[in-house]
Amino acid sequence: MQPPHRTGRPISRELRPGTPLDYERLSDPILVRRAKDGDRRALDALCRRHAPRVERLARHLLADSEDARDAAQDALARLCTKIGQFRGEAALATWLHRLTVNACRDVAQRKVARRCEPLVEDSRVAAAGDGDPAGAAALSELRSELRAELDRLPAAQARVVVLKDALGYSFPEISAASGMPVGTAKCYAHRARACLRERLDDGAGAVA
Repeated sequence: MQPPHRTGRPISRELRPGTPLDYERLSDPILVRRAKDGDRRALDALCRRHAPRVERLARHLLADSEDARDAAQDALARLCTKIGQFRGEAALATWLHRLTVNACRDVAQRKVARRCEPLVEDSRVAAAGDGDPAGAAALSELRSELRAELDRLPAAQARVVVLKDALGYSFPEISAASGMPVGTAKCYAHRARACLRERLDDGAGAVA
């Protein structure tokens, strides 16, 4: 016996033919696929969706608001130019997190390079020499001694203490520039300061 034939209206899978696509409601995987196919509006939707998260992460890693803004813009630009390289092995947010960390690191490293040429102390020595030759000589000697002691430290510790104490970087900025965790940077700074203090105090006692 055949089951009774049911009649009724067919279910349409399309709500309305010709209805404009709402990009804001599409999932990340769909937007990524469309963006890879050259859909510019899909790429714009991805940038709008993830921009707040990118900006928060950049502000967390970089203390300077202008640097954080530059890094966030750079990360979103990389999203646009490298979307074809995203293979979907991890969530888009995870991939974009790595792009943002790398962008922050690049911004921090450029800032380090700018501020290291020259160090502020160089101009102070030159100014001191004009009115106080003895003071300039003492300051120059102290700098030489400090550099010698820095050279004796492990390279990573020396780098952290110079960035923190000579150039005024925050620990999140040091982390972004060097790639080491913030906790490690703090530990290195503590060890380096303690070692320098001990060595310089011993040297002063020997001279006295």
